[in-house]
Amino acid sequence: MTINDVTRYLEQIAHPSLQEGYDNAGLITGEGGLPCTGILCTLDATEEVIREAMARNCNLVVAHHPIVFGGLKKLNGKNYVEKAVITAIRNDIAIYAIHTNLDHVAHGVNGQIAAKLGLVSTRVLHPKEQTLKKLYSFVPLEQADQVRNAVFAAGAGQIGQYSDCSFNVAGTGTYTPGEGTNPFAGQQGTPHTEPEIKIEMVFPAWLEKQVVDALKTAHPYEEVAYDVVTLNNTHPGIGAGLIGEFPEALEEKAFLDHIRTVFAVPVVRHTALRGIPVKKLAICGGAGSFLISKALASGADAFITADLKYHEFFDANGRLLLCDVGHYESEHYTTDLLAEVLRQKFPTFAVLKTEVKTNPVHYHQ
Repeated sequence: MTINDVTRYLEQIAHPSLQEGYDNAGLITGEGGLPCTGILCTLDATEEVIREAMARNCNLVVAHHPIVFGGLKKLNGKNYVEKAVITAIRNDIAIYAIHTNLDHVAHGVNGQIAAKLGLVSTRVLHPKEQTLKKLYSFVPLEQADQVRNAVFAAGAGQIGQYSDCSFNVAGTGTYTPGEGTNPFAGQQGTPHTEPEIKIEMVFPAWLEKQVVDALKTAHPYEEVAYDVVTLNNTHPGIGAGLIGEFPEALEEKAFLDHIRTVFAVPVVRHTALRGIPVKKLAICGGAGSFLISKALASGADAFITADLKYHEFFDANGRLLLCDVGHYESEHYTTDLLAEVLRQKFPTFAVLKTEVKTNPVHYHQ
């Protein structure tokens, strides 16, 4: 198995196109074509983690946070980023980051947090725009089923929990085959009419190439007529943050005790208690202040995130119990998530979790 085999699978879990523009998800160091000796999952790919990978015979480190965000102008080991990259390159350790793309899938970072908290009826808090496209094509009547099935198999036609979704309208296609053509129906130089079905189906934007390739392969025509358009509709499973509910409402102090236990933190920074039980909860692993307004609009009783600044606590405006559990603490279950999905796909392969605690923040009690 190669490093590319692993990273291609991870890209099916959370496609790189879902990352934010500032992000740097993907293969950061290493050659994808090399055999993979083992995988080490971590939140941060620090130098200590790279050395751990070497000691445990893993030449691929799968990290949530990219060790490189901006461009590196020099590599002389003057900071922790350069030290990690130098150590990885010297020892043929590949580093793969799966960051905001994993944040943006409902089964990703926030889905893991929701499961640990015991939330039910979860949904995306802030759906990401332009994640859906629609395919239109025109197919002879007798070949419509084979084309539909091929495009379904490529990932089109999924709407929520419904699969194989399409809309079909009968009509008539016209064309005149030119010189050098080999038409499926009709003769060169002679106008032809053909009973056709217009097929419409939606698909995730990142599957466009494989959906169009499947259409062209299954379609009987030499020249396939089709349109692909971007939709304003949002994908129900793609976006920032999640919102869900506890099966039973928790009193505020019980709620704070619960999240201290779940996130294993000695202290939770939060706004003033409101005297209202917490039933509906918004969550965002990592820095989530940009979602405070969305949490308020959703009617959530509380919002758990990290990296809140002093003035951002005022934004709760007495309408929300706003909680900061720390960046590392809010996302540390991501290591478990990465190991779980990789072990499911590669059950006989060495998929390990780091034993290094990379949190740079410490608490004195």
